[in-house]
Amino acid sequence: MRFADTLVSVGLPVYNGAGRLEKVVASVLAQDHPNIELVICDNASTDATEEICRDLAAGDSRIVYHRQPENIGQVPNFTDAIDRATGEFYRWAGDDNWLAPDYVSRCLRLFAEDERLLLVTTQQAYTGPDGTTSTASYTGTGYLADDPVDRFAESLRMLNEDPLAMDPLYSLMRRERVRAVKRGRIILREDEIFAARMALAGPWGHVPEILAGRGWEAQRLVDIARKIGAPAWHVRFSTLLQCWELCRALDEADLSPRQRRRGQAIVAGMYLRRHRTTAARRGRKLLTMGATLVNR
Repeated sequence: MRFADTLVSVGLPVYNGAGRLEKVVASVLAQDHPNIELVICDNASTDATEEICRDLAAGDSRIVYHRQPENIGQVPNFTDAIDRATGEFYRWAGDDNWLAPDYVSRCLRLFAEDERLLLVTTQQAYTGPDGTTSTASYTGTGYLADDPVDRFAESLRMLNEDPLAMDPLYSLMRRERVRAVKRGRIILREDEIFAARMALAGPWGHVPEILAGRGWEAQRLVDIARKIGAPAWHVRFSTLLQCWELCRALDEADLSPRQRRRGQAIVAGMYLRRHRTTAARRGRKLLTMGATLVNR
């Protein structure tokens, strides 16, 4: 099979993951693909992460360990991991992730079948804080479209309707092509904007089987903003900021005027739907408060 001996890099950005990272490291090194590189970027952890990583790297030459001299933020540390990798293909992994032994080889099979593909996703298992595992399946074909705006529309549809069915940030990617995709400023939903930019950059493949897993829990926007280092006021204007950045992505993509207008209409539709949902939720809250006051 083509790519049978190609170097595949896995980037593991980590911060204070001492109690979790050994599982993901073991699953990466257990791949049946013979040529693996694991790049660990430690974001100046304050627990035993450094000691564990140095011991792991000393025991396996496939591991490259880098410790940031100071905490540079979550997104820059993710970017540093892909910049330090050297493989033709690349995957990000979190310290709460795992990969099936045939994850890489199954994804490479799709790349060998379709030269257009920018990345390949798989179905994933998501484990909540209570230990419950769930999954969602993707059965569409929109990401394979030749028209970049069709793929852009599909990315926004999935992010709004079923975000667990396909996770492009945790996929196997053509490393250099993804490195060329611009990442925007640090704002809420920056990962969704980056996913939309990747949809504009090329078609995606998908393996409809659970070949990977990660932890997942619902978080408040204010907590996410604090975690990624975004200003607190972004919470109030998160949808507006996201739509602004999505329009910037359309402006910077190689699109015809007609395609760009179609993409802008898609973004406008998303903005209006979200605001209708927010208005309805606030209306229900006001009605509940009013009923409570009347009953006092």
